[in-house]
Amino acid sequence: MKDAPRQQFRSAAHVSGAANVKPKDYEAAAEIEADNEYAAWALLRHTEHPLNVGDLLEAPDNRLRICKYVGFEEARWFVPETPPQASLPAPLSGAPPSPVSGVPPTTTPDTPQAQA
Repeated sequence: MKDAPRQQFRSAAHVSGAANVKPKDYEAAAEIEADNEYAAWALLRHTEHPLNVGDLLEAPDNRLRICKYVGFEEARWFVPETPPQASLPAPLSGAPPSPVSGVPPTTTPDTPQAQA
């Protein structure tokens, strides 16, 4: 886990259930083979990069486990809900868009300008 989100995670109250984690808060570190998350923790605890509170372990079947003060718990990637798209009426085919009252029409380099 990156340092800034780790500080927030460490000071947050413990909640039960699966933790929602954001991919932007994490960066891949190393791979380790172990029977379970506690075995991985034991293998890494005396290395240069031990597992710390907030770190994730991803199993070969893509299950996530997050290291907390109380041990390891289930985690899942946070997927934001996509807002519903506003339903706009379909424009009439071949008809130019209607101008907005009081707003001059805009032109682009590809649009010829009227000459006075």
